Amino acid sequence: MTSPSRYLLTAALPYANGPVHIGHLAGCYLPADIYARYLRAKKLDVKFVCGSDEHGVPITIRAMKENITPQQVVDKFHAIIKESFAEMGISFDIYSRTSNPVHHKTASDFFLNLYEKGLFEEKETEQYYDEEKQTFLADRYITGTCPVCGNPNAFGDQCEKCGSSLSPEQLINPHSTLSDAVPIKKKTKHWYFPLQNYEEFLRKWILEDHKEWKNNVYGQCKSWLDKGLQPRAMTRDSNWGIPVPLPDADGKVLYVWFDAPIGYISATKELMDNWKDYWYSEDTKLVHFIGKDNIVFHCIIFPAMLKAHGDFVLPDNVPANEFLNIEGQKVSTSRNWAVWVDEYLKDFPDQQDVLRYVLCANAPETKDNDFTWKDFQDRNNSELVSIFGNFVNRTFVLMHKLCKGKVPSLHVDILDGADNKMVGEFAQTKIKIESLLEQYKFRDALYEVIDLARKGNKYMQDKQPWIVAKQTGNDGELTTEAQNQVDNCLHICLQLCANLAIFVNPFLPFTAQKMIHMMKVVDKILDWENGGKLKLLSTGYSLRPPELLFRKIEDAEVEAQIEKLNKGLAEASGAQPKSAKIAQASKNTDLKEMKENKPQVPNLKPNIVFDDFAKIDLKVGAIISAEKVEKADKLLKLEIDLGFEKRIILSGIAQHFSPEEIIGKQVVVVANLAPRKMRGIESNGMILMAEDSEGKLYFVQPESVIGNGSGVS
Repeated sequence: MTSPSRYLLTAALPYANGPVHIGHLAGCYLPADIYARYLRAKKLDVKFVCGSDEHGVPITIRAMKENITPQQVVDKFHAIIKESFAEMGISFDIYSRTSNPVHHKTASDFFLNLYEKGLFEEKETEQYYDEEKQTFLADRYITGTCPVCGNPNAFGDQCEKCGSSLSPEQLINPHSTLSDAVPIKKKTKHWYFPLQNYEEFLRKWILEDHKEWKNNVYGQCKSWLDKGLQPRAMTRDSNWGIPVPLPDADGKVLYVWFDAPIGYISATKELMDNWKDYWYSEDTKLVHFIGKDNIVFHCIIFPAMLKAHGDFVLPDNVPANEFLNIEGQKVSTSRNWAVWVDEYLKDFPDQQDVLRYVLCANAPETKDNDFTWKDFQDRNNSELVSIFGNFVNRTFVLMHKLCKGKVPSLHVDILDGADNKMVGEFAQTKIKIESLLEQYKFRDALYEVIDLARKGNKYMQDKQPWIVAKQTGNDGELTTEAQNQVDNCLHICLQLCANLAIFVNPFLPFTAQKMIHMMKVVDKILDWENGGKLKLLSTGYSLRPPELLFRKIEDAEVEAQIEKLNKGLAEASGAQPKSAKIAQASKNTDLKEMKENKPQVPNLKPNIVFDDFAKIDLKVGAIISAEKVEKADKLLKLEIDLGFEKRIILSGIAQHFSPEEIIGKQVVVVANLAPRKMRGIESNGMILMAEDSEGKLYFVQPESVIGNGSGVS
């Protein structure tokens, strides 16, 4: 689609079983908001919809733990989540909820449409059942010992300690979380959607028609399709959810992943009467913003449902992000290892844009990234304060000091190469930002904004208008030539400030508002069409005095946040929390002891000469698909994109990584290793890995994303 008539943007519906944390923001809500604000600035027809997912097992588990009803749970957290998004400037056109009547009817009608077409398969299967509570158990209601890492508190669908995907049958000593009883198997009937019937359609639609999708999305979809799709139950045994709209379905509800994505449709219905224009018209560009754990639902299951229904448009893109870790550890709500958005807003009032900036600048777009409070502080102090804020502040201070608080004239006849180069950067930066945003590369686009401010600082420093302003004549007054040079420098810097407000607005909307307030202009100046222009502020126009856009983050504030993290973790585990300083001191002591007790270096391999090393051809590649090799516990079959070609490489890392978590990662490959057959599969290369003293493996990879096929030397 080259020129859509309208855009429909969705962000994954968050579970209303707890507040949202910064991993949620970085994963999909912030990039979706940036894209929506950019499209609105271009005056395009765009609708941005979302809402709380209020059904499913996590809701009932929370209710059970707190001894309240599921409705009380969702009412509480829907309000908290909605307020957090609003305060962070996430500009939904509507933030709905799946408990609304319009959603219940929309989801029920959707199910009936497929049912009346005879598409569902009715199956009777055996599922785990709690005899004491007389109820069937969802996977999350079953816990036991993880067969992979030995964690005694693994769930029936996943071990949160090692991240392994599980089924209840794999758990050792499974028991019900409702009664602690050992569950039994009991027959139950459900309605299955025949995903296998849509495999050919999905294969063409994704693997042939959407090769432009991000590597992690494309690779995960390919992995699922290559394994072969199976029928998937679209109903569950539960008393919480949307009742299955059939006469013989008492005690059964729609599967939450059948019901939840339909929430995008019902929210659009709530928003406007002409909702069909956005869901039924082929000239709509539908984009789903999600995290990588939702890829299969938005790229395989939901599109197959839409195709089966027959009326709806399919997503044009699904730019899923990876996960954001915190201080080197995976986010864990059960361990309270998270930075909650509602708490951040209380601890850092009026600092929404600082968090937006850090999460975008460090966005996990192609691989899992790590949020640390030290990086938060450094990025704020060295980039927002010292580069962006410093340039704007210096410009306004000097304008008031040297130009009487008004936009000075531009004397075209004395413009020099540096002036023209700086002005040229306005349009060039706009082109770069546009291109990157259209590719969903928000991190790189934000860099271009900051880089333009960086160039503005250098331009001003080279011009030194405060020095030029000291050039006076015999009468002690500033010479005309000097005043004209000062005018030109500050005119260009002020026009650059106006451009920076336009370019930064999708990313840091609160900052853009502060800037246009200082410039005494209305919101219309932030229209994208104004970006790249020189004459945005009129000569002779009075501007307000400068206000600091950002403040420094102090060490004590960072220490307090680290202490809060450690305290939350300790409370969840029942341990005594460490202060940030004690934790760091303990870490330093551990490092010292490690050095003192460091074992002797093992015998190294024989020395080689440089010519031996030079024979090795190391290339950077990206894992686009991964799957386990049958009857080989240690082997994963990887498909690596080396830029110039794609290769199959077998790697003995299956006991350290699940296939799903490594798709999209960039790795270093020995590209000229002779092929070798293992388990009947030819492996063409080797992945470089590092191993610590405890035997844990780590990928050797570039610090930041570079082009596939890049050489390593």
